[in-house]
Amino acid sequence: MEKFRISKERAFELLAKYGSPLYVYSEELIRKRCREMKGLLSRENFRVNYSAKANTNLEILKIIRDEGLYIDAMSPGELIIEEKAGFKPEEILYVSNNLSPEEMQFVIEKGILLSVDSLSQLELYGQLNPGGRVVVRFNTGIGAGHHQKVNTGGKKTKFAIQAEFIPQVKEILAKYRLRLAGINQHIGSLFLGVESYLASARRLFQLAKEFPGLDFVDLGGGFGIPYHPEEKRLDLVQLGQELEKAFEEFLAEYDNPDLILMVEPGRYIVAEAGNLLGKVYSVKENYGVKYIGTDLGFNVLMRPILYDSYHEVQVLKNPASKETSNKRERVNIVGNICESGDILAENRDLPLIEEGDIVAVMDVGAYGFVMSSNYNCRLRPAEVLIDAGGQDRLIRKRESYEDLLRHFPGL
Repeated sequence: MEKFRISKERAFELLAKYGSPLYVYSEELIRKRCREMKGLLSRENFRVNYSAKANTNLEILKIIRDEGLYIDAMSPGELIIEEKAGFKPEEILYVSNNLSPEEMQFVIEKGILLSVDSLSQLELYGQLNPGGRVVVRFNTGIGAGHHQKVNTGGKKTKFAIQAEFIPQVKEILAKYRLRLAGINQHIGSLFLGVESYLASARRLFQLAKEFPGLDFVDLGGGFGIPYHPEEKRLDLVQLGQELEKAFEEFLAEYDNPDLILMVEPGRYIVAEAGNLLGKVYSVKENYGVKYIGTDLGFNVLMRPILYDSYHEVQVLKNPASKETSNKRERVNIVGNICESGDILAENRDLPLIEEGDIVAVMDVGAYGFVMSSNYNCRLRPAEVLIDAGGQDRLIRKRESYEDLLRHFPGL
């Protein structure tokens, strides 16, 4: 199973049962992707931390933990959900960015290892937890990603500490008697070639030699999936072989042969396991452009408007439709949000679409529901899991209008 696809009959059945729009996930594919990533390197001192920001549904986190992955947290909310899913403090790495003293203290008190990404945050950590263990995030000068907004390495990003500041890092570590447990990086999101990741890994290995006695080196994530049908899959076999070679060369020169190598896939684990189903409510033409109006506004799926992202779209015909031709047409699939940028798919060549059909959006398991909102006071959709036995199960309820009023005082 390369991608999760829902049959027409199942799609209409699920929307009748749970309503539209609807996120649907495949447990089978999530487990498959976990095992692929765990098999990237065949050695005991290799660890996979799921980057939970990609999808934080509680039931999905339980599946990922059951597959033996560890996890990253990036907010107190993520941390609380991860604990609820059964992750223990030693299985969580808190990857921080510009924390308040209160948030940092919250993590420290839970006994969870924390990664800092600036000298000032390292100083704050030392003040709050002198003598503690800490992780430092470095920027090796290499960045990659499908959009400038998700490129987290190189010279134009807010993240991490550049290598030139290693002396200052050492000074702060010594000042507060901190033990550096590991170093980490993240070059960006959605790479499909191995070159940039391998280059950044080699640089981080070189940088690690400045810090004897590390427990682990964390290469970060960004493992991509082919959103577009013409894109090739990331070659995990080649990446694993090249990474193994580079790691062995590093260990031969390092003082800890048992040092753990860690990666942080998020998108790769869940993206292809998710479909988003929505209904077609209107078909119209404006100045020669045909618009297919759906309930899939950018409050439901933000990636297209935020990153100009491409998602494959399937048209599932209404069983009651009398349309039997193989006609295709160029259309814009749009949502129900009051903004002109509310375009899910632009200028797509698709089968003839009518009111009552279903639009199925592929590869939405990562950065789909987690980025949804109540913009225009729209309700966030339900989430459903197709389990290993093929049965559907509700794993998040659809919001109600009462939920919109819940936090107003006096109501």
